[in-house]
Amino acid sequence: MAKIDFGGVQETVVTRKEFSLAKAQKVLKDEVIAVIGYGVQGPAQSLNMRDNGLNVIIGQDKTFEADWKRAQKDGWKAGKTLFDIEEACEKATIIMILVNDAAIKYVFPRIKPHLTAGKALYFSHGFGYVYNTLTKVKVDTDIDVILVAPKGSGTSVRRNFLNGVGINSSFAVAQDATGRAQERTLAIGIGVGSGYLFPTTFENEVTSDLVGERGVLMGCLAGVMEAQYEVLRANGHSPSEAFNETVEELTQSLIRLVDENGMDWMYSNCSATAQRGALDWRPKFKKATLPVFKELYEAVASQKEARRVVKVCGQPDYKVKLDAELTQMRESEMWRAGAAVRSLRPAEGVKAGADKAAGVKGRGKND
Repeated sequence: MAKIDFGGVQETVVTRKEFSLAKAQKVLKDEVIAVIGYGVQGPAQSLNMRDNGLNVIIGQDKTFEADWKRAQKDGWKAGKTLFDIEEACEKATIIMILVNDAAIKYVFPRIKPHLTAGKALYFSHGFGYVYNTLTKVKVDTDIDVILVAPKGSGTSVRRNFLNGVGINSSFAVAQDATGRAQERTLAIGIGVGSGYLFPTTFENEVTSDLVGERGVLMGCLAGVMEAQYEVLRANGHSPSEAFNETVEELTQSLIRLVDENGMDWMYSNCSATAQRGALDWRPKFKKATLPVFKELYEAVASQKEARRVVKVCGQPDYKVKLDAELTQMRESEMWRAGAAVRSLRPAEGVKAGADKAAGVKGRGKND
């Protein structure tokens, strides 16, 4: 493990230098890893492990026909590497629960009879284990309970892996029955394509994750974009102008500069007018949103958000209602404008060729 300074705070992390893929393969050479659920994280993690030479099988309910067919399309063979949930769990030594949080209470009773002594139960989110009064997850003391939580969607986990770049993940051990729980956890963390792994607890992971998703990562981001877009449109700006100034410039230029070297570096690569305005207005936005984030954290910590997830997402017609909500978002003027803007982007090859011809490398805004 390596000690890294995170803003003046020393943290211990695990990189692929300390825990290599070869070591992970050795740790897991006698394990059969069953991925239960082929929805969001399941495909990415299972395919990455398969490509990394681990012994992986899929457990999927056949009644979810789209997921079963997707697994087959990805090369999992029925009766060989693709099974129903019970058979996959029976064969496995490590069982990875990657179904959605609301479905865990329905799936876990099918898994539990196959959790025999020495096996490991793996999560990529602390929800199912921490909120066990809601999910009904109860595990005997002779089972390892472990977690690796990639900090990205399944799409990002797979895309980063194929691009040769790891995605950061947290890891935790809630129960070490075999004395090998942490070793198993880190090996799988490397196997699923983590760039580096940082320690957490199940409780901290689920709390930070729910706050992050509802906050900056998704809920807050969408909300502030909609607010700025509406103000620009109400004051006579065109949809194209409003969208470009709200979304396109952020996602196609500025956020990439933050990714490269941090927020201050992005600021330093913008015009003096942009710098001054951003620095002046940043504290105003912090003051306005801080009470909302405090309210959000309390809603997560009190399990109010978890209860809502289980209640709402577990309803039989949830998918229909979800599709309606997402359709409403997609058909809003802002995101219809976004679709038009994306259609006008140059092809990647054309763009890359133009940049090369112009000698462009890492241009900042207004350079």
